Amino acid sequence: MPQEQLNIKERQRDKVRIPQKYSVTIHNDDFTPMDFVVYVLTDIFFLSEAKANELMLQVHHSDKAVVGVYTYDVALSKAKKATDIAREEGFPLRLTVEPIEM
Repeated sequence: MPQEQLNIKERQRDKVRIPQKYSVTIHNDDFTPMDFVVYVLTDIFFLSEAKANELMLQVHHSDKAVVGVYTYDVALSKAKKATDIAREEGFPLRLTVEPIEM
């Protein structure tokens, strides 16, 4: 019985790419209560109560604040979860996901 010869080429990657990072920004509106914003920041973004209050006040005074930097999938899922919870409660809270320039 003849032996079969297989031509298999192995591909090696020498370069490891660091994943692109994305920032999640929360925007101010006149309808979402401050305590709800703090709840979202502590429950979804896992910020401390003090940091959540600090960011909530920053959003209130300067119209927006970056609440976290994540990979694309994580940033998108956190922003969507926060938006979905806000809509369930009837609030127009808006979060955006933007790439960070390196």
